[in-house]
Amino acid sequence: MCGIAGIFGDPGADREAVSAAVRGMTDALIHRGPDDAGIWLDAEGGIALGHRRLSILELSPLGHQPMRSASGRYTLAFNGEIYNFRELARELAGLGATFRGHSDTEVMLAAFDVWGVETAVRRFIGMFAFALWDAAERQLVLGVDRLGKKPVYGGEWQGRFLFASELKAICAFPDCRPAIDRGALALMMRHGYIPSPHCIYAGFGKLDPGTLRYVRREAGGFGVRTVTYWNGWDVAETGVREPLDVGPEEAVDLLESALREAVACRMVADVPVGAFLSGGIDSSTVVALMQAQSTRPVKTFSIGFQEQGYDEAVHAKAVARHLGTDHTELYVTSAEAMAVIPELPGIWDEPFADSSQIPTLLVSRMARGDVTVSLSGDGGDELFCGYPRYAFTELVRHRLGVLPRGPRRVLAAAISRFGRERWNAVYAAARPLVPPRWRVRDAGGKMLRLSTLLALEDPHELYRQMLSQWTEPTHLVKASVEPVTRLTTDRQPAVGGFRHWMMAQDMRDYLPGDILTKVDRASMAVSLEVRAPLLDHRVVELAWRMPIDLLLRDGEGKWPLRQLLYRHVPRSLVDRPKMGFGVPIDGWLRGPLRDWAESLLAPDRLRREGHLDVTTVRAVWQAH
Repeated sequence: MCGIAGIFGDPGADREAVSAAVRGMTDALIHRGPDDAGIWLDAEGGIALGHRRLSILELSPLGHQPMRSASGRYTLAFNGEIYNFRELARELAGLGATFRGHSDTEVMLAAFDVWGVETAVRRFIGMFAFALWDAAERQLVLGVDRLGKKPVYGGEWQGRFLFASELKAICAFPDCRPAIDRGALALMMRHGYIPSPHCIYAGFGKLDPGTLRYVRREAGGFGVRTVTYWNGWDVAETGVREPLDVGPEEAVDLLESALREAVACRMVADVPVGAFLSGGIDSSTVVALMQAQSTRPVKTFSIGFQEQGYDEAVHAKAVARHLGTDHTELYVTSAEAMAVIPELPGIWDEPFADSSQIPTLLVSRMARGDVTVSLSGDGGDELFCGYPRYAFTELVRHRLGVLPRGPRRVLAAAISRFGRERWNAVYAAARPLVPPRWRVRDAGGKMLRLSTLLALEDPHELYRQMLSQWTEPTHLVKASVEPVTRLTTDRQPAVGGFRHWMMAQDMRDYLPGDILTKVDRASMAVSLEVRAPLLDHRVVELAWRMPIDLLLRDGEGKWPLRQLLYRHVPRSLVDRPKMGFGVPIDGWLRGPLRDWAESLLAPDRLRREGHLDVTTVRAVWQAH
């Protein structure tokens, strides 16, 4: 795993000045690549590429980047892993390609030489972000993998096109101080993250998953052309249209075969490899398949909290003991968890509101003490209908939607007046009577969310509001207009059922915008590479061919994944309500973080910064 950065569009510029600028940008990414650094310039072409390297494969200098192709046409700065590089290398060798070393970067360049960029990218199995200079066409090509695991930001600044793995590298360019994009800020307040292609800075953005962006220098600026080589919505539509014609057990067999291969190729590295283990369905499945293919105990890692309802470590330990892994767990106090909060803005660069970034950073830091690569279970909920909100939204739509609008509004008002804390108290008293799969955290908050949803007619708007942290963010962010997103555009996935529609939306937006962003920044902050076998695009395409009644059986999601896991781990160790990977942020903000938050939300400070409506913020803060 690595960091990339660069400058395009300044032909004839002073080489020393450009080198110093790119060096400053790559130095800002040293956490992504502490093992090596490189800069390559073509003054005539007006292009400079910078690279920071975290050595995973080909640890020798033959893996140094930026790297030029054998033909001399292409120069590449690459972040990620191409898992099928050895198979591609054999095929390319048969077509006349020769290789000096054993890096996937060299194989990528040979593939570009032989097949061209778009054909080559479609052949890659992996996670990647790259910046490629094409000397023949005198153009820059930026690319990201199919699911958006690895980031690339880019945009024009004072006549130059700047690009990098993280915004901090762009801001390291001399005198680069872009303005806040208030539309993007409104999106952040709605979603808790900023969905691509937007980012917090005006004039800049991040590449959508599965896209290539071609940038050329033109009179008066830059010409930018985007090509989509893999589209999650298209995959979803095709899968639903062409479902598997096999029985349930055969479907599980197919899944195990695909996922076993996805796990195996992600265990290949020239450095120590381990896995995150929460004890839930997704991570337990990945670890079970790792251990089944390993000759020694797999190193596994979990984080535990003392607070009731937030500790998964005990479950992870039981799974690790059954599978025979070399398990490490770390229990952290609230004080230790809160101590990382001052680091978060410097790690994420733009506003990011998923509080599970804290335990993700902690478990990454712990794992990095023993391994350089860790596998994770990310993607299981989006692909196999695992989020409780899918069932909850369907319940609201079908059961309560039969009520006329008037009675629904009366019911909504009654629920809202009862208040969050009283709903939580009622739920706490009734919890022993609630079936395990319906047990939730913060029932009061979910009841208030229900009161908002009851007044909605359109199911798509219902789901959008279900995901919204603020239902009217433009009332909060001053002088803002909320941009159109994939949740609001006319182009929607044609997947038939509403649950499949929700899953397709989450795969395209929530997964890359929240989950994968969280994991990338947290892991790379400590120079740890995280690989996600469930997000192998072949597994994704197989999952979308599974009918919804196979994914969701007897009111429980992820049925095929569960059946696969039960082949390796007893049901009793993993069958429990979904917990999530969170921290008690609500209690912290009412307790030990209260004074700190009050200072951040002080009226004078809000007025001075000028982004948010003071009255709205203060009302919500006081209510909390």
